[in-house]
Amino acid sequence: MAPTLDDALKRLESAVGLLEASVSRRLEAEKRRGDLETELQIMQDDRARLAVELDGALTSLHRYETATEDIGERVRQAMGAIHGVLARAGELALEEG
Repeated sequence: MAPTLDDALKRLESAVGLLEASVSRRLEAEKRRGDLETELQIMQDDRARLAVELDGALTSLHRYETATEDIGERVRQAMGAIHGVLARAGELALEEG
């Protein structure tokens, strides 16, 4: 039995349908890939921004630590001076007493 024109058209329609489905799946996969690449780029940009912010925060922290050490040293010196003054005042009080 020879294939008829209707049979050939049905096979052609079936093949075109399969091709359309395949193209549709491929386009969807490419869209998802593009979405993933976009998300990756956004995350990389966020990472770079956060790295810059972290560097700035660390710089500030080091400045504060240095300032704190300087203030601590000044407080220790002031306390030493106050102790010296109080000691001399105590000696003078004993001498007068």
